Amino acid sequence: MTTSEMQEQFLKEQNELRDRIVTSDTFDPCSLRLVAGVDLAYWKNGDDEFAVCCIVVIDIDTHEIVEKRHCSGKIEVPYMPGFLAFRELPLILKTAKMLDNVPDIYIFDGNGYLHPRHMGIATHSSFYLNKPTIGIAKTYFRVDKKTDYTEPQNEAGSYTDIVIDGEVYGRALRTHKDVKPIFISVGNNISLDTACSLALKLTDKESHIPIPTRFADLETHIEREAAKSAGM
Repeated sequence: MTTSEMQEQFLKEQNELRDRIVTSDTFDPCSLRLVAGVDLAYWKNGDDEFAVCCIVVIDIDTHEIVEKRHCSGKIEVPYMPGFLAFRELPLILKTAKMLDNVPDIYIFDGNGYLHPRHMGIATHSSFYLNKPTIGIAKTYFRVDKKTDYTEPQNEAGSYTDIVIDGEVYGRALRTHKDVKPIFISVGNNISLDTACSLALKLTDKESHIPIPTRFADLETHIEREAAKSAGM
């Protein structure tokens, strides 16, 4: 299949799924117990590209790690802007299937609704994981070349909405004073207010990044080096 054929097929799937996105809470936030952080890391071996997906499940109240799993593999889909999920989803689903403890919600190191077609990795994955999802990115993804974000006030919990053509795509949220904001967007089956509340609840003094994705990010570095050392 050529790249243009892939893009046509991927675009069709995104457009079909977009109509099923729910941007309100479909659960009681007080019922959440297990939260999973998801991240991937890439490397090359010759002409081949590989990645490792790490999922870390934590207890929402104690912030203790309940379980962590990882899966490595060759990436078969070339990079195409706007279609990241098609590269990453196979490894994410393989890793999720390894979990003994089923998370109540998944948080991704990436975007969800903050995407040209509202189909970032957090949103796209939700339809296969069948769980609410949130996208939390460390850097701002400019959906169009004109729209930037407004810096939140320099106080913990301050935020500004990211509005494009009159629609709220996400939020720039400052989790601590004197740190850079993070960028929250709905994945699916959750409201933006609840997503931001969870991000603040799950952020400790160690970092401005919520614990689940921070732990997942740390694991990807460890497992990537292990896979490279093993010759992958």
